[in-house]
Amino acid sequence: MMNVDLKKMVAEKAVDDYIEKDMNVGLGTGSTVYYAIKKIGELVAGGYRLTCVATSVQSEELAKKCGVAVVDLNEIDSIDVTIDGADEVDNNMNLIKGLGGALLREKIVAAASMKEVIVVDESKRVSVLGTKTSLPVEVIKFGHLKTKYALELQGCRATLRMGDGGPFETDSGNYIYDCRFNSIDNPFFLESRIDVIPGVVENGLFLNTATTVLIASGTGKIERLGE
Repeated sequence: MMNVDLKKMVAEKAVDDYIEKDMNVGLGTGSTVYYAIKKIGELVAGGYRLTCVATSVQSEELAKKCGVAVVDLNEIDSIDVTIDGADEVDNNMNLIKGLGGALLREKIVAAASMKEVIVVDESKRVSVLGTKTSLPVEVIKFGHLKTKYALELQGCRATLRMGDGGPFETDSGNYIYDCRFNSIDNPFFLESRIDVIPGVVENGLFLNTATTVLIASGTGKIERLGE
């Protein structure tokens, strides 16, 4: 099966299994979650009452086009379930997220969620984090070169993410450094080291965050980690 087919299959499976009427739902960001949002739009059109919180402007715009009500996170007490993607997943359900540029809002929404369901295809599975992709770190603009220097002291090569006509800016107006490690053997230690660097807003290590991970394989089967 092609990657796009796997993404659609696993995203729709998550919606079928975890979304119920009258829920508060977190909408992740990315190419796999795109299909989940489309499926949620179909449920709403069929009569489901759902209140949704988006992790990015991109997801909010897509949801509204699909007829899904989107509110500010401050307007609700908690989120019943969030469906989101990941850039890497290890066997302990620890994640790297943020290649889509929404890691700050994704982590805030995840922290407010009773369940965090991650949907990926098998290409995102790794035995050790950091072996396939860089670790995104969101930083404030002021003094960002000093922040880069401090990040590289942790053993990575930090590259400022670029967009059209200049540095990429997140929805919150910050920059992202993509930090390339050979591997991240102790992600909890690394997270603590990165979080104390002045200028760092948030990092893309999502540790002990996912309650369930659905992994679609090329055979058409979906493996479930967690519950």
